[in-house]
Amino acid sequence: MDAFVGRERELAALNRMLSRIESGGRAGRPGRAMLIRGRRRVGKSRLVEEFIERAGLPHVFFTASAQSTHQLDLSLFVEAMATSVLPDAAATQGQSPQTWDAALHLLAGALPADRPSVVVLDEMPYLIRNDSGFEGTLQKLFDRELSRKPVLLLCVGSDLAMMEALNEYGRPFHQRATEMVVPPLTPADVADILQLPPAETFDAFLVSGGLPLVLDEWPRGASVFDYLSDVVEDPTSALLVSGERALAAEFPAEAQARQVLGAIGSGERTHTLIGREAGGLPPASLARALLLLTAKRVVDAVTPLSVRPSRETRYYVADPHLRFWLAFLGPYLSEIERGRGDLTLARIKRSWTAWRGRAIEPVVREALFRLPEGGLPEGTGAVGGYWTRTNNPEIDIVAADRGPIAKRITAVGSIKWLENRPFDGHDLAELITHRSQLPGADDDTPLIAVARSGVSVDGVQAVGPEELLSARW
Repeated sequence: MDAFVGRERELAALNRMLSRIESGGRAGRPGRAMLIRGRRRVGKSRLVEEFIERAGLPHVFFTASAQSTHQLDLSLFVEAMATSVLPDAAATQGQSPQTWDAALHLLAGALPADRPSVVVLDEMPYLIRNDSGFEGTLQKLFDRELSRKPVLLLCVGSDLAMMEALNEYGRPFHQRATEMVVPPLTPADVADILQLPPAETFDAFLVSGGLPLVLDEWPRGASVFDYLSDVVEDPTSALLVSGERALAAEFPAEAQARQVLGAIGSGERTHTLIGREAGGLPPASLARALLLLTAKRVVDAVTPLSVRPSRETRYYVADPHLRFWLAFLGPYLSEIERGRGDLTLARIKRSWTAWRGRAIEPVVREALFRLPEGGLPEGTGAVGGYWTRTNNPEIDIVAADRGPIAKRITAVGSIKWLENRPFDGHDLAELITHRSQLPGADDDTPLIAVARSGVSVDGVQAVGPEELLSARW
């Protein structure tokens, strides 16, 4: 990438926090805190660095490590302070605090009182794991000292569940921090970065997942297979390395969870089929693994959307990049490492059309839900899919007033993501039949056709890649 792209919403939120600090706050407490969470390698740290650079503020940036210990964390934190651009950084040199209470007290003394500053605690979940008392200590020092300074405390983490829990009732930091979720870059961002046509932009999004590091090595204007042809020759490519590093960080000792995730990534979606693909795991072990994967937001558990409740849960890999990596790269890294990436590339090409047809579905549903006003029928509050145990019918798009159990169905649709194959009369007839089988829909329920290559019939709302890119991501 030539320059920092996207993140206008996130930068605006950080600037609003800075404005509140500059205004002085209430009761002499201008300090503010923000909990920033997002999947690994989505650019959280890069976002914070960009904000600090644009603001031109004195700051200290500390990144914890999964390999460090409590005492090593303390010494690295003091080193980060001593080498920072805080006005009183020199006063922290040579200090050796033995507790986080002492270290944070030292930080408070080094922060300027006459102008705003920023303190970043990156990978905060590691600090909590290494010291169970860190969370409470940070809250105490924030209340007593840090909040009295014009400082913005940014706590950053990739463990989504843990970061989300930090602000819950009963936790030390409850109601003390604003929350921010940093998503991957959007398809619209990918289009800006790679300068690809809309349909090819979505192909690139399905492979990259919107990860900045992957997009940074993707040549501008290159198609998916132009890019992949280079990737399979380079075992150090960001596309290859990101998936393995993410799994190693999330599940260092959870072999069964990784086994189950691999089964879901291979294409299995139901409880029974996942267990079978994972080597016949006992039901209790499978249930524990699925619970862990969904709690960490790595896997989405989805139920059919209609006016009737359903237990037909399906499981999907939540992150598009990891979905691609698990299907095509992770199981075949040894091929690439021994110089036979040509085998990997040939396998991707054979399966690409079928895989893409499934992988695009959640992306399309998210885009439809975010279309500008008038994109979906009025009153739509949820977009999902519908299926039965036998997959008869299986409906790609169900729009409703709410989910997962709706009061009213607002639209029913189909996704046809094939090249040189528009949505035609046969597809329309099938969609009308499926609509008649959907609980809550009737003959007056509007129809939507989302097609990569256009729509050749009347009677449906046609949506193509261009319209999907206009979504308010």
